Amino acid sequence: MSNPARAESIAQLERLVAALLAKGVVSEAELAAQQASTDRASPETGARMVARAWLDPEWRAMMLKNGTAAAEAMGVSMAGAPPLGVLEDTAKRHHVIVCTLCSCYPRAVLGYPPHWYKSFSYRSRVVREPRAVMAEWGSPVADDVELRVVDSTADYRWMVLPLRPAGTEGWTEDQLAALVTRDVLVGVALPKLPA
Repeated sequence: MSNPARAESIAQLERLVAALLAKGVVSEAELAAQQASTDRASPETGARMVARAWLDPEWRAMMLKNGTAAAEAMGVSMAGAPPLGVLEDTAKRHHVIVCTLCSCYPRAVLGYPPHWYKSFSYRSRVVREPRAVMAEWGSPVADDVELRVVDSTADYRWMVLPLRPAGTEGWTEDQLAALVTRDVLVGVALPKLPA
């Protein structure tokens, strides 16, 4: 976006906020609280959700049934956000998330989307050649594993519940959460044990 176009977009946003404040639709305190919540959001929330799912079958079932409720149970406000779906990887199926139109992303549980997620290159290539993209990320997927690319939209956001790595039996939630990065939650990487 060019600087004049960006300046106009900012001006439009400021006019909209001013109108909403003037009509009492929102308050300065509500806007500040929402901004603070957005700024606090990080992939650590999604990682904790995954670690808990690896340890607690009942939690896992609830998270797969209703990702929004799981996020809320972790203390994340999902008010006003699209529903959150959680896609479970298996030994024979791996999921990769993309927003083919723009950058729809579950910010409440993953924080701000990375630059590459919004890039035209990622959005177009991962749909056409997901195995090549995974290999370039250092996470090749075997030919006998179905690679399912899922489109995140304005109406529904997604995150991945990856397979728990072998060799993590007896690990604590904190230890497991440390294996789950933002890229794992989007599906372009696999959880790896520390070297």
